[in-house]
Amino acid sequence: MPAYAIAHLQEVAPHPEVIEYIERVCATFEPYGGRFLVHATPHEVKEGSWPGHVVVIGFPGIAEARAWWDSPAYREIAPLRSRHIEGDIILVEGVPEGYDPTATARAMRDALPTE
Repeated sequence: MPAYAIAHLQEVAPHPEVIEYIERVCATFEPYGGRFLVHATPHEVKEGSWPGHVVVIGFPGIAEARAWWDSPAYREIAPLRSRHIEGDIILVEGVPEGYDPTATARAMRDALPTE
């Protein structure tokens, strides 16, 4: 099942360390089958607020996403970003092919208190 690293990064002024991070980051996730799905692209807010930027990196599975995040190569460059950009980053599994959300709705309905 695919997995994703999703970052919501706040606005930041350009900094040489951030530029270096961007130049080096692909080499850290490519060995784990990672690739950018969203990066440096505009987004359109439809509800709520979403200041800053969104980044999505796809991986073949959650094990690969975790291995990348914990890798010495990524840990080495992560401070280049984190010293200059605040944000939230999560790793999340995707859903299998043919996922049916009605099963989730049914489980939620079954969990409702009966009146």
